[in-house]
Amino acid sequence: TMNAFTSSTTTSATATLAAFAANLKTADIPDHVLRKTEDLWVDWFGSAIAGHGSRPVETLTKFALSMGPASGPSEVLTNRSTTSPYWAAMANAAASHVAEQDDVHNGSVFHPATVVFSPVLAVAQALGASGAQLITAAVAGYEVGIRVGEFLGRSHYRVFHTTGTAGTLAAAAAVGHLLGLNATQMQHAFGSAGTQSAGLWEFLRTAADSKQLHTAHAAGAGLMAAYLAKDNFTGAAQILEGPQGMAAGMSSDADVRKLTEGLGTRWATAETSFKYHASCRHTHPAADALLKVMQDHQLKIADLARVVTHVHQGAIDVLGPVTNPSTVHQSKFSMGTVLALVARFEHAGLSEFDQYFKDDVTQALRDKVEMVLDEEVDSAYPQRWIGKVTVHTTDGRVFKGRVDEPKGDPGNTLSRDEITAKALRLAAHSGGASPAEMAAAVAQLWQVMHWPRVQRVLPTRA
Repeated sequence: TMNAFTSSTTTSATATLAAFAANLKTADIPDHVLRKTEDLWVDWFGSAIAGHGSRPVETLTKFALSMGPASGPSEVLTNRSTTSPYWAAMANAAASHVAEQDDVHNGSVFHPATVVFSPVLAVAQALGASGAQLITAAVAGYEVGIRVGEFLGRSHYRVFHTTGTAGTLAAAAAVGHLLGLNATQMQHAFGSAGTQSAGLWEFLRTAADSKQLHTAHAAGAGLMAAYLAKDNFTGAAQILEGPQGMAAGMSSDADVRKLTEGLGTRWATAETSFKYHASCRHTHPAADALLKVMQDHQLKIADLARVVTHVHQGAIDVLGPVTNPSTVHQSKFSMGTVLALVARFEHAGLSEFDQYFKDDVTQALRDKVEMVLDEEVDSAYPQRWIGKVTVHTTDGRVFKGRVDEPKGDPGNTLSRDEITAKALRLAAHSGGASPAEMAAAVAQLWQVMHWPRVQRVLPTRA
């Protein structure tokens, strides 16, 4: 009898996407996409170090190190220990999603770096892969994860945290590429990844720690799916679009064309945005629009009587439940808190949240901010995240502000100097690496394409 590895499957969208992920070569990827992936890699590393000292991250890391081997080929970035690739991938994925500074792809509302670079670094260290192989595998992960997120659509994101769900497929694609899976094995890896896809938004209501579990699980489950497929473990052939697959269970507006459209010509990786403010991306367009109004009209925080943000439904779904944030992390999902900090400091960074999220000035302005659904903004979303605000001043003036591309978006991106400065700022904030260690690591990371083998990034602690 024929087994699943020898039987020919009709070319489904899942099969086409899997073949792309398996067969991608460094030479297929345009230079500007490789450069962008290096930018995303350095940016991810900053977010991973920013997770140092975070309680949920410490808990997940402690669990990983108690379950995994006490030493191994793969580095746990927050505490300099080593373990197996599986546990290192989980620990680093938990760490790199907690500061709300990791990258985001607008159209899929998906944070790729945390679930792609975490497993890719861990596996590349274990295999002694080259830096070019690491970057190429990451592109495979980004391209797959972003397309799965777009395919699952807006209905999915209302209930599911796409980074946990699509992220599992992204991790499988990236690790599968490093392991040299063929197209058929990659399709099986997708099947095993998709059946483990998970992550629900309910945690936001109670400021629970689940967001870190979502990324850790996605990285680990995707890695497992790829390693199993390498050993000819089979998975569903059409996990994405099949009658009992992901779309059937998790979406009401899935569009199968989104899985394969422009494969190899449209590089979704290059569309990824960097985060400038240390908060949920849904707050950034309004924050930048408010900043513009205040700068254009020389307003101070004391001048603000009321701020109306004109937003898309996704912002209301995710930010709406957060009315009186009780923790720093929860406050990053409070539109009013973010705008209050931006109005005071021109930037809502980690230190601003830590020191001022709950003080009287912040709370006073927080309660003067409201969100209103806006037809134009909502129909442009998620391809474009337009920022629109109406600002009412204490002396009765009304100003309208608008930003078409928030800072960090591809058309308004961060320079390499800004990415480096952000990474150094994140390390200084968390204490996860000394200024000298971080500067040396980042300088090395920019050279990743020239690494003959991926080795340790940070020195062991004396």
